[in-house]
Amino acid sequence: MADKKAKILIVEDDLDVADMLNAYFGVQGYDVITVNWGEDGVKSCIAERPDLVILDIRLPDIDGYEVAKRLREDRRTKEVPIIFLTEKRDRADRLQGLELGADDYITKPFDIQELRLRVRNSLERMVQNTLTNPVSGLPEGALVDEQLAECLKKDSHSLLLVSLENLESFRELYGFVASDDVLRAVSLMIHNAMREVGSADGFLGHLATAEFALIISSASAPALLERIVSRLEQSLDYFYPIRDRDDAVNWSNRLSIKTAKISSCSGVAQTPAELKAKLLSLKK
Repeated sequence: MADKKAKILIVEDDLDVADMLNAYFGVQGYDVITVNWGEDGVKSCIAERPDLVILDIRLPDIDGYEVAKRLREDRRTKEVPIIFLTEKRDRADRLQGLELGADDYITKPFDIQELRLRVRNSLERMVQNTLTNPVSGLPEGALVDEQLAECLKKDSHSLLLVSLENLESFRELYGFVASDDVLRAVSLMIHNAMREVGSADGFLGHLATAEFALIISSASAPALLERIVSRLEQSLDYFYPIRDRDDAVNWSNRLSIKTAKISSCSGVAQTPAELKAKLLSLKK
């Protein structure tokens, strides 16, 4: 959150409270969006995914429980932290909110400093969760950058790129569940290939959702890359329904693999960002 403003969506029908929260969190350095209706909260959250939602339970159209339910059912918003803000104090109300996946619960009248700390803590937990890809479970972001920085110091290690091409086109045709299954399967096949060539202690993570970075000993790199390409090329067609496997019309947008290799990272770049750019420029 240090590199950009965290975005907070406030769903609150009391205009005075909504304006106060908007001004307060704006001064705290957050990017704040405020809506007053439950339906607008759902639409806003899906259209422009916030980092956190502060959600009143008592709303003029659908209640906060229904808003939370819809957000948890949508793949795009199911991981967004939700803090319920409400006048309700009954244990049953609190339990209902927690059952819907709320991350926290604060009652009116509330201490604004307490709410600020709860928001900060929820956002910090979210940052920690984003260090791994939610589908594959592999490292990404800062964890990958740390490994790339170490790779720059080593002469004996190679950096490999395995890029799963056209995953977005596949997702548009068959949906999120099917594309997530592909990503998990490809992750597992790469991991198994690393183990089979004796590189299980190497590093595997994401440069982007469909781009895998591997750091392994230079001696193992050629055999590993050959094994990964062979295995994936034999497998990708099986992710399609039988009726579509021989559809020549869509071959240009079919799942495919591109790779790149930097035999030794030492001296190739000065920073992880430069190293990533160099690797991606070699993709073919």
